[in-house]
Amino acid sequence: MCVNRLQLLVLYGLAVSGLRLVRGMHVYTSGEQEAVNGTDVRLKCTFESKETIKPSVLTVSWTFRPLGPGHDESVFYYQEKAYPPAEGRFRKKALWAGDILAGDASIIIREVKFTFNGTFSCQVKNPPDVHGNPGTVKLTVVHTASFSEIVVVAGIILGAIALILLVLILVLSIRRCRKKRHEQASELPQRERKDPTMW
Repeated sequence: MCVNRLQLLVLYGLAVSGLRLVRGMHVYTSGEQEAVNGTDVRLKCTFESKETIKPSVLTVSWTFRPLGPGHDESVFYYQEKAYPPAEGRFRKKALWAGDILAGDASIIIREVKFTFNGTFSCQVKNPPDVHGNPGTVKLTVVHTASFSEIVVVAGIILGAIALILLVLILVLSIRRCRKKRHEQASELPQRERKDPTMW
């Protein structure tokens, strides 16, 4: 009976430590993102590792899979320094925007085109923490900003205009009040003045 319990405890201990070892890297991305044709877009990728981050061995790989037919393409690679692609559609388009010590592996894609419609994958490895699913961002390149973005921009502009008008009304009201007080103060001595012929 004691042997069975001891075996169970040992198996449980191995299972828990095994689960801890395969817990792996956790990578987080936005999932979906929209960008206007010709603009720059930041593809956010953050990560958590159970191991201490070691800049000399940590690697970040970004790949791209187009919506239509085509093969996976390298977008960016990072290990101690940035390695942008030397050829392909992302040549001179992908820039490092991350900070690995802060758990950030983000990149910027400059002047997006419709050929950039597809899924970007962010894979982070921090040996021995190399297990875990990559984060993905489905990028949709559009002609113009979506209605919600237009509403937000319009709201900001209208809010700024309303604030300026409010300040202007306040300033004009203060000036009007000061002018009235000044006029009343200058009229007061004239009323109190007596006719010199009357005693």
